Amino acid sequence: MNVRVISAIMLLCLIWGSLWGVVKQCLLIFSPFLFTSIRLILGAVVLMAIQYCLGRSIFPERSEWRKLIYLSLLFSFGFYALQSFAMQFVDSGISAVLVFTMPIIIAVLAHYFLNERLNIQKSIGLLLGTIGLAAILWEQLFDIHFNLVLLGEFLLIISAFFWASFTIYIKIHFLKYDKIKLTIWQMMIGGLLLLIFAVLVEPLKYSNWNQPVNLLYVFYTSVIGTSLTYLIWSWVVSKIDAFVASISIMSVPILGLLFGYWLWNEALTLNIVTGALCICIGIIFSSFSRKKRISVD
Repeated sequence: MNVRVISAIMLLCLIWGSLWGVVKQCLLIFSPFLFTSIRLILGAVVLMAIQYCLGRSIFPERSEWRKLIYLSLLFSFGFYALQSFAMQFVDSGISAVLVFTMPIIIAVLAHYFLNERLNIQKSIGLLLGTIGLAAILWEQLFDIHFNLVLLGEFLLIISAFFWASFTIYIKIHFLKYDKIKLTIWQMMIGGLLLLIFAVLVEPLKYSNWNQPVNLLYVFYTSVIGTSLTYLIWSWVVSKIDAFVASISIMSVPILGLLFGYWLWNEALTLNIVTGALCICIGIIFSSFSRKKRISVD
């Protein structure tokens, strides 16, 4: 890897690692569904402008709309909206770690939907991920009773399941589709539907949207944290092996924990650190099995 690629990966990890804390701050200011809808729509508009400047097609074919709507529901409601709602009750660092169990969940789903066998490496990854979750939830497991933190942690794991689900859906139906155009419409359709839902179920506080600092938070999460990082990630994957790229961003949940501890005064216990490391190692095991299979093929 050359210096440009390494620098791009470092920038990507820093932005994604810090993004969790910024989203958490936004959720202290804005209602979760309205904030998420604006974030998705604004990010889609930026990507649409970039797609136009690149001279590429923007609008899908008529036959593609139904599958795009299904995908956008998994993406916007199942992943983004559920994640934002859950993060109201959970620290940003723990949220990052729980959501990043997605690659381990994919290993299980791919066994049933993509004919990718759940081999020894993936099984070890799944076991390590389970141990990691148990470590993070250790205190709640010994004193099980309903509370909003436990609910939020459970919903974050469910949102990781939806992230894995729409990734599998993309592999089945949109494997060779223009990735920028696909991202535009799963964000735009989902954002618009979520906006309608937010207007119906959430109180609108217009005063929160008049403060420049609050708007800066929204800009960072949508334009920098979503649109820009997607373009950087696409460029990185085009320059290096996808396996190496995937492993390189495993620092994101760890950085999420560290940023939460340093900037937002979130708790960082031995159980949390141990659980995060187990989950990251589990992801590496799952990814390594895919790399090995590709090399043999």
